[in-house]
Amino acid sequence: MADPTPRKRALGPFGGLLAAPLFVWLLALVVLPNLILIGYAFCDRDDLGQVVPRFSLEAIGRLADPTYVRILLRSLWLSGIATAACLLFGYPVGYYLGRAPERWRSKLLVLVMIPFWTSFLVRTYAWMILLRSEGLINALLQYTRLTSAPVDMLYTEGAVLLGLVYAYLPFTILPIYASAEKLDGALVEAAYDLGASPWRAFVHVILPLTRPGIVAAALFVFIPSIGMFAIADLMGGGRVPLVGNVIQNQFGQGRNWPFGAALGAGLLLMFVALLAWALRKDGEEALHR
Repeated sequence: MADPTPRKRALGPFGGLLAAPLFVWLLALVVLPNLILIGYAFCDRDDLGQVVPRFSLEAIGRLADPTYVRILLRSLWLSGIATAACLLFGYPVGYYLGRAPERWRSKLLVLVMIPFWTSFLVRTYAWMILLRSEGLINALLQYTRLTSAPVDMLYTEGAVLLGLVYAYLPFTILPIYASAEKLDGALVEAAYDLGASPWRAFVHVILPLTRPGIVAAALFVFIPSIGMFAIADLMGGGRVPLVGNVIQNQFGQGRNWPFGAALGAGLLLMFVALLAWALRKDGEEALHR
């Protein structure tokens, strides 16, 4: 009798050959650059700003400077708020897309991806035009008599936060869409049949089953937004520096590559720890299930 369970065919050496470009790409563009970054963090520099291959902890020690600690805390704060806002607005959209009729899903996904058809800088400058004192938003506020004078919206923390949410909202919708698409509707119907209200069904059934998408979306927003310097530079006008701006400045005008590498290595370790924590929590949830 034939086995009804489909079996995966081993690709053998050919499978390793197909995966070789991926490993080469990871080694050349991820592993080696990060190892060089960590190595630079323990180097010294001369009076001209050139990196000297001499062991030094000076760059590492500067990480405890109160100025940079405050910038790091501000970066974490804004990234956390941006992540929460993206989840708040992105979860309903991602869930709706995932549960929409199949014939409409691809069309709705295209609408989510449309902003990527335009350059990131063009979209950022468009928001700057809208938020400036002579922009459309201020004009509407004054036309409707809600304000008597232009409101300072550009070059503020609020503008930076708006830019982060706008930039990373699609990265929130897509993972949640993937989780919602795999959700077994029979489980939700069973919760309703057992007398659960829509809110209890959402909290105790839908939310736990879509948790992998929520975690992935949070990581996709929180991690890159900490190091984002373009939005803080343009929409913050240099008044709201984030860690990414400090790193960019150290590798540029500051000519202090060891300190810039130390900041980058610190963020890298933070990201690895955050990812390890998320994977551990996911593993614990899988064991409980």
